[in-house]
Amino acid sequence: MILALIITCEVGFWVLLAGGLALRYLAKMPRAGIAVLLLEPLLELVLLIATAVDLKNGAEADWKHGLAAVYIGFSVTMGHRMIKWADARFAHRFAGGPPPAPAPKYGRERTVFEWQSAGRWILAALIATGLLEAAARYVGDPAQTGSLRDWQTKMLFVIGISLVIAVSYTVWPKKAPEGHLPPGGADDREHVGAGRGPGDGPTG
Repeated sequence: MILALIITCEVGFWVLLAGGLALRYLAKMPRAGIAVLLLEPLLELVLLIATAVDLKNGAEADWKHGLAAVYIGFSVTMGHRMIKWADARFAHRFAGGPPPAPAPKYGRERTVFEWQSAGRWILAALIATGLLEAAARYVGDPAQTGSLRDWQTKMLFVIGISLVIAVSYTVWPKKAPEGHLPPGGADDREHVGAGRGPGDGPTG
């Protein structure tokens, strides 16, 4: 049941996303579109409640319960950004909005972008780890929580890899190729060549 519900939540996310954006930009019903998009968090709530009820009813904690906790953690952290990503592209395609700015590729902007990305992955892993810990304590029997602890170990790997990637861009910032012009124009060429850009954050 839990695995089927995870799949249903993922499908539901994309259905609500498509429906909300279609209402907002195609049907010219922005309030209705926003209302549909605001239903997204209910999917994670339903999955959380269903997982807790399943464990309460005596189900043995296994990898599916761990996957549910991980799914919730990453959906809570990444879901809003995914909605913004899709909204910007829908607005550009159907409502004459500006083209979405690409992610920075070089210099300080790319380093900041990588740290922000790492922060989201780390936060998602921490939320998942907290939910896994709550589930393990709820079950109580260490003999039945091995799969939950395995998922916690995987989340530590996610945190470690995210930090390694971000630190690598800090220690070895990616430099623009010769002749590349940054968004700020020719005056910023020297900064880009030195591994630094004119802005303070990502543009995508």
